[in-house]
Amino acid sequence: MDLLKIDEYEQAAAERLPQMVYDYYAGGAADELTVRENRLAWQRLWLRPRCLVDVSQRDLSTTVLGQHIALPILTAPCGFNALAHPEGELAVARAATAAATIQCVSTAATYSLEEVAAAAPQGARWFQLYCYKDRGITQALVERAAAAGYRALVLTVDAPYVGRRERDIRNRFGLPPGLRWKNLEPYGLDRMDAGGDGSALVKYIESIWDASLTWDAVDWLRGISPLPVVLKGVLSAEDARRAAGHGMKALIVSNHGGRQLDGAVPTAVALREIVDAVGDELEIYVDSGLRRGSDILKALALGARAVLIGRPYLWGLAVAGEAGVARVLQLLRDELDLALALAGQTSVRKLSRELLVL
Repeated sequence: MDLLKIDEYEQAAAERLPQMVYDYYAGGAADELTVRENRLAWQRLWLRPRCLVDVSQRDLSTTVLGQHIALPILTAPCGFNALAHPEGELAVARAATAAATIQCVSTAATYSLEEVAAAAPQGARWFQLYCYKDRGITQALVERAAAAGYRALVLTVDAPYVGRRERDIRNRFGLPPGLRWKNLEPYGLDRMDAGGDGSALVKYIESIWDASLTWDAVDWLRGISPLPVVLKGVLSAEDARRAAGHGMKALIVSNHGGRQLDGAVPTAVALREIVDAVGDELEIYVDSGLRRGSDILKALALGARAVLIGRPYLWGLAVAGEAGVARVLQLLRDELDLALALAGQTSVRKLSRELLVL
């Protein structure tokens, strides 16, 4: 049976994946209020279509940090892609390259950043970074990303600790034999086996991530790398202004897919005030809860330059590997293209809030 929407891909993935893996991908923090509200907040925005507009030709392309992409949809940095499919991040790299968009590769990848780059040498990719207590490890990762041709660093700033993910605690989440934090293998930090009480991920992260991270670390990071830095996890106008003041090129409005602080503001709500605060100074992207092309249209109309998808491509990966990721990207592209036309618009770069009922 053909899968016609992202929710159907999730259902098919749930039937294929072990319960622990599905829960790790799908679950959120505490009561998962923010997970649910992320989706509902996009759905509560209404579109005001224009009529009698020539929409026979449409343009979905845009630029992010000066890089031309064919559609305003990037793949978000999600950990442990090989839990969904043996080719993991390699399959995502090939699918994103074929779609002429950008893959954001997680520090928590199950293939090294060099292996991912080699899987699709012509592709464009960014490297998502956590800051470690050992700054030497952080600097080594930054240098490796630059050497491998990554075009930006995405610093996650909303995870000083892991949110209370009760599904993972109940399932005693960990990596099965043979899977590692491959990027940390050179530093002896690649093992995170299942077993014991609670989530192995929580124990692992609390031992190595730097919970004392401040804006000084952002300045330090800019000073050691020629790559532009994108902050991921900004939800307030105040922090967005500080990001601009610290020389950021872009930021991602994100609540980590509802996986960190339950009750955190949905990104559809936060996006508006952040665009108002710094939209003329920074490129702004958004993730969390986007499941339809019409959701993406709304995000762009609110002022986002592009969106990132996480769970949707993981469902595609679980269902059919590289072909599944490619199909999910094509599905969202087709939905966005149709929504653009039906809204009486011709280019994703010319959208404005006049399209929305606010």
